[in-house]
Amino acid sequence: MNADLIDATLVDATAAASLARQRVAVIGAGGVGLSVAACLALGARHDVVLCARAPIEDIGIDAAEGSRRVPVRTLTDPAQATAVDWVLLCTKAQDTASVAPWLARLCAPGTRVAALQNGVGHVERVAPLLPLAPRAAAAAVVPAVVYFNAERLARDRVRFGEAGDRHLSVPDDEGGRALSRLFEGSRMNARPNADFITLQWRKMLLNAVANPITALTRQRMAVLHHSDVRALCMDVLDEAVAVGRACGARFADDEAANMLATLLALSPAFGTSMYADCMHDRPLEVNALTGAIVETGAALGVPTPVNRTLLALLRAISDASAAAREASTPGQRAAA
Repeated sequence: MNADLIDATLVDATAAASLARQRVAVIGAGGVGLSVAACLALGARHDVVLCARAPIEDIGIDAAEGSRRVPVRTLTDPAQATAVDWVLLCTKAQDTASVAPWLARLCAPGTRVAALQNGVGHVERVAPLLPLAPRAAAAAVVPAVVYFNAERLARDRVRFGEAGDRHLSVPDDEGGRALSRLFEGSRMNARPNADFITLQWRKMLLNAVANPITALTRQRMAVLHHSDVRALCMDVLDEAVAVGRACGARFADDEAANMLATLLALSPAFGTSMYADCMHDRPLEVNALTGAIVETGAALGVPTPVNRTLLALLRAISDASAAAREASTPGQRAAA
């Protein structure tokens, strides 16, 4: 067979794979999980199952084009699960370890796991939980940057907000391109990018300011418009930019100022996930956000005194919420 025929065969195989119906499990019924499950179910190209604590017959999704309800099959016990082609992990980063029973049932050789979570270090966080050899487990994890705004309005209803023309960014590699194909024809897109590390850290910059400040002040994004808070935000961003650069992110000279301008342009009525968790006395996603900046900075010799101060305050709030939650619901699973 000549080279042209080989290339054509590979193209045909890739096209066939992009059109093939696949089995998809979405773990987590928060704002991101409900949005992803609803968008994939609306596309009707794949068999979608939602893994959650309580059964949900259909998902109400409020989007720019209107509201509708989308039927979805739900599993509430890992023992009910069988192996799938894709697992979309949509829990908070601090709940990752609690989904190990789900991953043990859902994953088999050939399964890919997309981590739709905040922060960095997705592969290191998720791969050890997969029932695969270490090298295969690491190759199976596809990190993703989530751009859309999702607010869970009820147990089975979500408000899905656009953030420009992209919903997810993924690495421009085999796994990232496969995830992009999975979303083709759905309400959501996943776009490969060759400079994924910069995108990851740019999203980290947004989270480094918006989440801690709204949580600590118990105010929505309007709080960033106070002049003294804006100055604090710049201090937080300057440190995070330095850590990101040390990790290989290619930031502009005025990256911190541009990010603050982006944040100030958002609706003052927006609330962050950490704000919502704080208002409902839930544990905070602090270690994957501010904690990652501080710990990475320490490992690379980049000082982060302002972020370290925020981290101490946020951990105190989160630990108190976790203790109160455990006391009221002993043994409750955090996952899904």
